[in-house]
Parts: sequence; C-alpha cells; structure tokens
Amino acid sequence: MHQRIKLFLVVAVIFIILFAIPAMIVSPDDEQRKPLPEKVEPAEAEESAAKLAVPVLRHSGEVEEIDLEEYVTGVVASEMPASFEKEALKAQALAARTYVTRFLSHNEGPITDTTTHQVFKSKEELKEIWKDEYDWKIRVIEEAVYETKGEILTFEGKPITAAFFSTSNGWTENAKDYWEEDVPYLASVESKWDEQAAPGFYHEVTMPISEFEQKLGITLTEGEQGSILERTPGNRIKTVEIAGKTFSGREIRETLDLRSTDFEWVLQGDQVVIKTKGYGHGVGMSQYGANGMALAGSTYKEIVQHYFSGVELSSIDQAVPALLVRR
Repeated sequence: MHQRIKLFLVVAVIFIILFAIPAMIVSPDDEQRKPLPEKVEPAEAEESAAKLAVPVLRHSGEVEEIDLEEYVTGVVASEMPASFEKEALKAQALAARTYVTRFLSHNEGPITDTTTHQVFKSKEELKEIWKDEYDWKIRVIEEAVYETKGEILTFEGKPITAAFFSTSNGWTENAKDYWEEDVPYLASVESKWDEQAAPGFYHEVTMPISEFEQKLGITLTEGEQGSILERTPGNRIKTVEIAGKTFSGREIRETLDLRSTDFEWVLQGDQVVIKTKGYGHGVGMSQYGANGMALAGSTYKEIVQHYFSGVELSSIDQAVPALLVRR
C-alpha cells in the first residue's frame, strides 16, 4: 500500500515538473506569438521591396546606396514643391518610384542625382535649402511617400517610363512627337488646370537678332519672319521654317533654351521676342496639372491614370520580382 502511495507521489511530482511549471513562466507575449510562416506573404514581400537599395551617383562623384523609399522622398522633395496638395505629392512619389524601378531593371550602374535622370537631395541637403521650413516640408513629403509605399505604375505588367514635367500648355504631348518614339501610355491628353495653377504658364524672352541668327545658323533678310509649318496634337510646334531652313520645335526649344515647344516669335527692331506657354518637354504627367487635379478633388490614382493612359497600379514585388532577387 505504501509503495503505491509513493509511486503516485513520484508520478505527481514528474507531472508538475513537466507541465505546470513551464506554463507558469510563459509571458503574455509568448502566448500571442504565432508560428513562423512557411512562405513570404504579399505584405512581407512589399516590406522587402521597401528595403531595396538604390545606387545613386552623387554630384561629389561618389556612389551611395540609398534605401528605396528614402530615395523617393529625396526625389519628390527635389522635383515638386512641398506646398502642393498631398494627392499630387503622392502621384509624384508613384512616378519617381516607377522611374527608378524601371531604371534598375534595365541598368547595372548607378542612377544620377541630376535632371539626366531624377534630381535627388539628401535630408542633410534639404535642411540647408529649407532651413526653418524643413520640419513641415519633410513631414508632408514623407507621408505622401509612405502612403504609396511599394507601389509603381505598370503597362502590360511592366514598369513604365514615368515621364513628368512642370507645366503643360493645356495639353500633354505624344511621346512620338517629342522623342520620336511611340509609347502607347505617353499619349496626348487635356490638362486644363495648368493655366490657373502655374504662375509661369506664360513666359517671354527677348534676344538680339544677331544671337538668334548665330544660334540657329541662319541669316535673316530684312522683314523676314519665318512661319510655323505644322503643330502637334498637343498644340506645340512640330516644324517651323526660318530663313529657308526647317527646324523641329524641339530643336528650336533646346537651341534657344526656351521653356516649351509651344512658342511664337516676332521681330521688333533688332530684337526677337519669343513667347511660350507651359514649361518642360510636355510628355507624361504635368506637375502643376496634377496639383490642379488634386485641388479639384482627384485622388493620386485618378491623377496618374489620367496622365498615363491605360496604366495599372502594381507592387514592385509583383511587377519585377527578379529585381528584388538580383539586388
């Protein structure tokens, strides 16, 4: 009988050691902990995309590896006024992230921090530029970037060339009419908000006729003005004839350093007066147009889908998973 009692007590002690005591030392957090997943879920894949590093060739000549979303923040801060509506800033963030994603998908080398690609400035540089306004400006831009985190624009499943510019002349330009490359999602669309939204919609420049002639390689005869031969669907100059020589609108703009290819000119004495509408190449998203749309109540998705025809919003991991693996 005593042996049975002793055996029972031994079994009871072993039970307490194996089960009761461990249960007493488990923390509340441990009780809530879930098993590790066997595969990466979409939300976690987006997180990995957010950690993608962008090699940036800085103006100092050094290449810096910059976190993707920090890079996008530095581009939006450099390319669009922080005072713009948040939905416009979000549209710009989407364009900037798409641009660099496409670049990294096609290039091994670094992206520059200039207008050759996208202007980028670090937070330290922005503090020097913005000074006392830094805190509120970086806050609104970081919010816009965070609220579009990991999103890019795609056409037929691939990242697009997310071109953007400052101000339209009332319309955007077909890519084929400026870059001579037909890109279906970079088609001319109306941008009626710019004239009211952009302070520099109209611009005028005056130069001596001698400078005008020298830059274009022409000689004007007395009273000769030249003429517009053809306009694009975006109402910009396609071709002009001056002093018997034919130029494209882009040639005139770039040679004379004009703000846009929607221009007209008149000779006044020994001067040439040139008036332009809009600012930039005109292809893709107008930044002031985007802000005008945002002021009118449009969301960032509506803005980008207006300026980029037929595009879809996708996550980086869905559109370019190979990029994440390679980098």
